[in-house]
Amino acid sequence: MIYTVTFNPSLDYIVSMKGFEMGMTNRTTGEQIFPGGKGINVSIVLNNLGIENTALGFTAGFTGEQIEKESRKMGVITDFIQIEHGFSRINVKLKDYDGTEINGMGPEIDQDAIEKLYEKLEKLEEGDVLVLAGSIPKSLPDSIYKNIMERLQKKGVLFVVDATRDLLLNVLEYHPFLIKPNNHELGEIFEVVLQTRDEVVPYARKLQEKGARNVLVSMSGQGAVLVDETGEVYTLPAPKGTLVNAVGAGDSMVAGFLAGWTEKKDYNYAFRMGISTGSASAFSELLATRKEVEKIIATLEK
Repeated sequence: MIYTVTFNPSLDYIVSMKGFEMGMTNRTTGEQIFPGGKGINVSIVLNNLGIENTALGFTAGFTGEQIEKESRKMGVITDFIQIEHGFSRINVKLKDYDGTEINGMGPEIDQDAIEKLYEKLEKLEEGDVLVLAGSIPKSLPDSIYKNIMERLQKKGVLFVVDATRDLLLNVLEYHPFLIKPNNHELGEIFEVVLQTRDEVVPYARKLQEKGARNVLVSMSGQGAVLVDETGEVYTLPAPKGTLVNAVGAGDSMVAGFLAGWTEKKDYNYAFRMGISTGSASAFSELLATRKEVEKIIATLEK
């Protein structure tokens, strides 16, 4: 079974408008509301690809109830922990303004809630996959990913981590099955600028030297790179298509990779599924479907 954890899920309120003026009343021309958060995105796409999984995390208040409701409407199995105070965040995204958004804070997560999460995670078994994705609220320690992996390291769980800088570096000693930085995040770690797929490879290997088993690097319009645990390197340019919505594309790549690996236990196929799924989400208003992914994967270079 695959499990995802989203520490600070959201309701994403995505609005379109013809013009935006500061200090004025602005009216929308279109509105959409979706459950948000990297782990939830991974769960939704996995479900779209036919891979059963369970979404874990923390929700609070009326917004938390709606996050759970909308996630279940999309077919996701949820097992969220309800926080008694506060409410889950709302993220406002201005669709027509190049990634302009206002993200909420979310509720404070206390130690009792963390212990409840640990109790759920203790039930994971050998061969289960645990996806730890995204940023964490200020109320949680920076070591939370590391703490979870330390507790579960002897259970044979496969860890997937999609996080930035210290959150990522702190877990490498526990040999995560897969990490997925993008090229900018990878460059920040080593204080270099990485613009081509060839430039990415040696730095992906450096993360393997630090403990990661498989390193998948997303590069937006430049495609992606995978350095697998056998040392094999796979690279592909970005599939051709029109960018519609970049939100969730990286999460979709993680989901596609896991779906491909689950189906065939083959890293080349998993890589191709990953880049196809990320692109399918980027080319669509919504997150990738199986039909969209299969259409793209058929066009990839052999």
